[in-house]
Amino acid sequence: MEQTPDTGADGEVSACICYNKRCYGRRKAMLNMAEFYYFSPTGGTRKAGEIFCRGISEHIKAVDLGVKDRAVTKPESHLAVIAAPVYGGRIPSVVTKKLTELDGRGKNAVTLAVYGTRAYEDALLELNRTLEGKGFYVAASAALVAQHSIVPEVGRGRPNRQDEEEILAFAGKVLEKLECGSDSPVKVPGNHPYKNGMSVTMTPVSSPDCCQCGKCAAICPTGAVKMENGEILTELETCIMCMACVAACPKHARALPDVLQEKTEQKLAGLKSVHRENEFFL
Repeated sequence: MEQTPDTGADGEVSACICYNKRCYGRRKAMLNMAEFYYFSPTGGTRKAGEIFCRGISEHIKAVDLGVKDRAVTKPESHLAVIAAPVYGGRIPSVVTKKLTELDGRGKNAVTLAVYGTRAYEDALLELNRTLEGKGFYVAASAALVAQHSIVPEVGRGRPNRQDEEEILAFAGKVLEKLECGSDSPVKVPGNHPYKNGMSVTMTPVSSPDCCQCGKCAAICPTGAVKMENGEILTELETCIMCMACVAACPKHARALPDVLQEKTEQKLAGLKSVHRENEFFL
């Protein structure tokens, strides 16, 4: 380990500690611009990602990966922040498909896997390898906890104030790493081959309160929800149970079938009192 001086704009010299010639400085000047790619059907992933973005860049260009039939373009800035939810320990296929459209050569990335307390398993590794395969250098990663999208009593209110403080502190450390030009690889948990993806056996359904406004069909990221002959139909084969249609319904007329909702609540009942810690990787 060696110390090298770093002179700031005010002429003062601050210490800059270097490990194996990779420099982790003390300055944390905000970036001017970063791109924020997110998939957040019920809002938790976007909330967590926006907290991080607020701590790393003055300006953010947000790109919603959940908008179907919209192509994604190469990031213009030097940093892309990618936030995705975890479904059954994996990244949703609609996200990985969109990310493979990106050209990340010469770009840095920070990855955020956001999960509802149970586990994130292979998701963060999958997200990182997808981006690395497109040429990105993944500078940092995090597994962040958000309120569960089906059983809101699990992780209720998260990310909360404590989470916000932790995420902002992590953003500061990422800035230090980027400023010092470190190219040290990020190691995250997970296995490859990845576990099997989540199996969808039922889809959300509409109640008689449905006013057929079409918002559920418009917001569905896979096109699984359709309006046909005055009915709302949902294709089991393409539904990923992201709950976007449920969250968007102005009449609260979309929900999982009672049997599936009850089964999920029973499965996750033991997690209602569990407080998972966020995990950060640099």
